[in-house]
Amino acid sequence: MSKMTQDPGWIENTYSSHDGLKLYSRHYPARQAETAQATRPVLCLPGLTRNSNDFHVLALHLSQNSETPRDVYCLDYRGRGRSGYDPSWRNYSPYIELLDTLDFMTLTTLHHAAILGTSRGGIIAMLMAVIRPGAIGAVILNDIGPVIEMRGLARIIGYVGKTPAPDNWEEAALIVRDMSARFFTDISDTEWMELARQLYMEEDGLPVPGYDPALANSLSEIDLASPTPRMWPHFDALRRVPVLVLRGENTDVLSQETVDEMAARHPGLQTYEVQEEGHAPLLRDRYSLRVIDRFLAGAD
Repeated sequence: MSKMTQDPGWIENTYSSHDGLKLYSRHYPARQAETAQATRPVLCLPGLTRNSNDFHVLALHLSQNSETPRDVYCLDYRGRGRSGYDPSWRNYSPYIELLDTLDFMTLTTLHHAAILGTSRGGIIAMLMAVIRPGAIGAVILNDIGPVIEMRGLARIIGYVGKTPAPDNWEEAALIVRDMSARFFTDISDTEWMELARQLYMEEDGLPVPGYDPALANSLSEIDLASPTPRMWPHFDALRRVPVLVLRGENTDVLSQETVDEMAARHPGLQTYEVQEEGHAPLLRDRYSLRVIDRFLAGAD
């Protein structure tokens, strides 16, 4: 693993995948290294088209916490953010991304971590529970469960690789707002710009796509006329560790019915509904941060 740059609060690194791609990660070191020995590190896994930028506010909060500072790691999957694009779009799959994640955990000697998975990241966490259960010490599933609602999946398939290319950052913020305002009903203009800068990368001062457009090909084989595969056996593999489920009040991906079934299968399951947000909650508001703090402290 090679260090790229260090900014106040975090360190950028790259590492090589098993097939030679250069992959990007961020490390937010705990403010007090000696205290971090007693706290569980957190590994943040983003959504399908997302990247490590999504976790910046949360990662700074967790690593700089005055009572329980902890190391936080955030990944860009292959083909997303600052990671290399794969020449074969068929490798944009949860299983390959799981292998990349496990390689990262091996390189950083990250064991029994708290895995925070947003959407796609939560799917990877459930796969990990079956393939390498010892890697997991706790899990936060952000607006994802064993059942994905078809209308939400259809919406996602409808925009991946088809979003207009903005000419400037103001236009990028408008695109993000137009796509998301009906699900996120309490976002200011300033926050829409911040969210645009999370989604898009920057080249020469201008926004560029934050993921490989070929990622859309990996969704082209999904048959929306057929039920989505259920991951109940994978979720059941999480019964031995603490689990927190975050659900957006306006989500179209994770139903309350699925959350209720998750609670029935995992007696210790903790849940929290993020008000006025959809898929997936931004993990920036003080209430969500407080819930995550409390859960992680109890899981240490």
